[in-house]
Amino acid sequence: MTWMILLVGLVVGVVSGVVGIGGGVLFIPALIWLLGMDQHKAQGTSLGALLLPVGIFAFLEYYRNGNADVHVALLLAAGFLVGGYFGAVGAQHIPEVWLRRIFAVALMGIGGRMFFTR
Repeated sequence: MTWMILLVGLVVGVVSGVVGIGGGVLFIPALIWLLGMDQHKAQGTSLGALLLPVGIFAFLEYYRNGNADVHVALLLAAGFLVGGYFGAVGAQHIPEVWLRRIFAVALMGIGGRMFFTR
C-alpha cells in the first residue's frame, strides 16, 4: 500500500508541475477511489500533504524562467491561510454526500469554463 501512495504522490506531482493544478484536484479522487477514504478524510489528508512546501521545486523552476509572480503568490497564500481555515470549519458541518457533490460540481464548472473559453 505504501508504494501505491508514493506512486499517487509522484503522478500528482508530475501532473501538477506540468499543468499547474492544485494537487487536491487529483489527490482527493485518488484517496477516495484507491484508499477508500470518505470525502472529509480525503480532503483533510490532501491538505496535510500540501501543508509543507511540496511545490517549492516546481515553483522555483517556473520562477527561474520568469513565469511566477512572487507578490501575487504571497497574497494568494495569505488569503488561502484565512479562507482555508474558515472553509475547513464549514466543511465539517456538510454531509459527505453533499461535500462530494460540491467538489464534483466545482471540478465540472472549472473544467467547462477552461475548455470552452479562449
